[in-house]
Amino acid sequence: MRSVLSLLEGRTDAPAVAFDPEGRWRVHPRVALRPESFGALAYHYDTRRLIFLKSPTLVELVSSLDRYPSAAAAVEAIVPAAERTKYSSALARLAASEVIDAG
Repeated sequence: MRSVLSLLEGRTDAPAVAFDPEGRWRVHPRVALRPESFGALAYHYDTRRLIFLKSPTLVELVSSLDRYPSAAAAVEAIVPAAERTKYSSALARLAASEVIDAG
């Protein structure tokens, strides 16, 4: 199965963001999510990076992060048990890409 997250290359100097699954996260205020049939497009207005969220479950997870006390709690509530590791890894990549930030 293909990754639930695909990045369009274009910026390699993004700062490393440590993803703490026990912390509170949200969609970055400068990111817009546009629903698509495959999931969504995330566009960061500052970095001009376009990211494909290739799963409706990932879109639901990212969109609802701010409603949970931690990213881990959101993953547990939304993602089937067998796929939680994959989605947690996707959240870490989204944090590194500044699509989500600590909230």
